Amino acid sequence: MNRATGDHLRSPIRGPERVIGRPSGWEPVAPGPGQVATMVMCGWHDEPVTTTLRPGSDPGSPSGGPVRRRRVTSMEVLCALLLLALLFQAQLSALLDVPGLRTGSTVFVAVCVQALPFLVLGVLISGAIAAFVPPSALRRMLPGRPGAAVPVAGLAGVALPGCECASVPVARRLMQQGIAPAAALAFLLAAPAVNPVVLVSTAVAFPGDPMMVLARFLGSLLTACAMGWLWLRVGKAEWIADRALRRAERRAPGGAGRWALFAETARHDLVEAGGFLVLGGLTSAVFNVLVPAEWTSSLGGQLVLGVLVMAVLAVVLALCSEADAFVAAAMAGMPLIPKLVFLVVGPAVDIKLIALQAGTFGRSFALRFAPLTFVVAVASSVLVGLLLLGGA
Repeated sequence: MNRATGDHLRSPIRGPERVIGRPSGWEPVAPGPGQVATMVMCGWHDEPVTTTLRPGSDPGSPSGGPVRRRRVTSMEVLCALLLLALLFQAQLSALLDVPGLRTGSTVFVAVCVQALPFLVLGVLISGAIAAFVPPSALRRMLPGRPGAAVPVAGLAGVALPGCECASVPVARRLMQQGIAPAAALAFLLAAPAVNPVVLVSTAVAFPGDPMMVLARFLGSLLTACAMGWLWLRVGKAEWIADRALRRAERRAPGGAGRWALFAETARHDLVEAGGFLVLGGLTSAVFNVLVPAEWTSSLGGQLVLGVLVMAVLAVVLALCSEADAFVAAAMAGMPLIPKLVFLVVGPAVDIKLIALQAGTFGRSFALRFAPLTFVVAVASSVLVGLLLLGGA
């Protein structure tokens, strides 16, 4: 630059770049399509200082970084909604004071509240597996042959005291740690129905029918093993979303790194699964409002129709496996086999579980796995019921 006149010196174009200077500061020259603009800071020095700006970058940033736009987060939206609810509380109360809405909201809250603690337990176990249990240890716990690993994984469900919401994230973590999908799915189906908490609650709900506990255990375990073996025969890996099969990354081996991985894994799984739990609870609430209770009370003397209706009810009511035995026991006049179908089908396939599976393993998996599980669970429970309950 000519210090006396302050005239600008422009360098020749070098490829896609242009260099330009001004003694007062920065000045970009607009690049053509696909070009990169280079800017020169020319003070009263012999050597200019250059920086490169790419399309969409901030000229005011010395590093030429991208422009940061202000985004509205979900937390801000939630705060705004809560503020509006407080301001218009009286109007909203008058608008929503409808018996059907009150019933639906009660069912929705009940489904979410009874399932949330076990969902939290499941994601904590999932995080612990990802952070502290090496994949080689999990593989050594199961037989090498996938067919033999299926019943072992089903029996391992005894160790998870929770409902189906807890088993979904754990099953995904098992897949990501290298466990065969058939064994992980057998664990997913068996854990909600064969753990001690569920069996004790079933014994308390049916004090006069002790065989109901054994029938539920065997029916649920048979369902889990049958689905695992069927997956070995007809299942395909492409039906499961890549995110569910992607191997979990193990970060720094130190204690701090593992705890950070544990916290991040648990947080991610809880946020992902929690939304689908809410969706399942909402669907269950709508069904409870729209379907009259008198429809189920008229099925006492019809065994086949009672089996079908109780199987459908198990899917749409989406009860937690720790509480469904008390609901089934309260249905006076219903034979034991339809009640057993209700107890076996519910933990294996219900609305909130289908939503969780779709969010965790993908829609393609849920659309194939859920209907087949429904058929297998009904057939297994009826078979076990005929053998142990004598057609009651």
